[in-house]
Amino acid sequence: MTTPEFASNRDNFCYRHPDRQSFVLCQRCLRTICGECQTPAAVGVICPECMKAERKNRTPAQKRAERRWGGGSTAAVMGITRSGRPLVTYALLAVTSLIGLIQLIPGVGEALTQQMVFAAAYLYPDLSGAPFQPWRLLTAVFAHGGFIHLALNMLALWLIGQSLEPMLGRVRFLALYLISGLGGSVMVALLDPSQPTVGASGAIFGMMAALLIIGRHIGANVTGLLVILGINFVYGLFFGGGRISWQAHLGGLVVGALVAYIIVKTKRREQRIWQIVALAALTVVLLVVVFVVPPLIILA
Repeated sequence: MTTPEFASNRDNFCYRHPDRQSFVLCQRCLRTICGECQTPAAVGVICPECMKAERKNRTPAQKRAERRWGGGSTAAVMGITRSGRPLVTYALLAVTSLIGLIQLIPGVGEALTQQMVFAAAYLYPDLSGAPFQPWRLLTAVFAHGGFIHLALNMLALWLIGQSLEPMLGRVRFLALYLISGLGGSVMVALLDPSQPTVGASGAIFGMMAALLIIGRHIGANVTGLLVILGINFVYGLFFGGGRISWQAHLGGLVVGALVAYIIVKTKRREQRIWQIVALAALTVVLLVVVFVVPPLIILA
């Protein structure tokens, strides 16, 4: 039961609605606010007055982002989820890391890798004699070639996902990751059909491309990201020693940029159905290309 001392302490009630009990504080002014008065921020929640002050103090880049994305607050503009937690990023990290650790177990790891690795031969049984297993286009994204390979990709997923997932929303972020990973496998099948490959690098490069496209769209400085992208791609192309699939990097980069472009151009709520249709069409195009073009190359 509520004691007289508790009821007399106004810090236990919303400052805007004195009849509503709450234990949540605004992260700016530290006043108690109820659920109606809470606005999600980068860390915690803030009250309406602090949100109003934040909007007045927006930088020119933030104002450009609001005009281009068509929304109210920065959170609404970038589609931040109410919890702000990158749950899809956490899930991808957990699943991929678990698979990667199992791969390190002698005997068991080799068998699991063999079941998940992608090679173009699994798409064309009539030409290769291998079993038809098209799901390897995506299973390869969750397997890796060693602990260092796994650690570097998971570090990149962790760093980029924390920023990109709240920006896109969970469903769009997952679609970006999977379609980019698919694009990486498709490019391997097109450019190096005899090469088996594993790794999330295609999906990671797709995330980097998306961050570049969206950052450029809202007027952010993307020079640093361009440099990082260039260094990673050139290293894989010229210094990978055959151990790094630059084809997967290229495929993820191109497809991730296309996914981001679709999201940018269909950002308004009334365009959501067109966004879904466009992303589905891109996926279908990738599948059509991978099942038609490589056999023609092999037969030629």
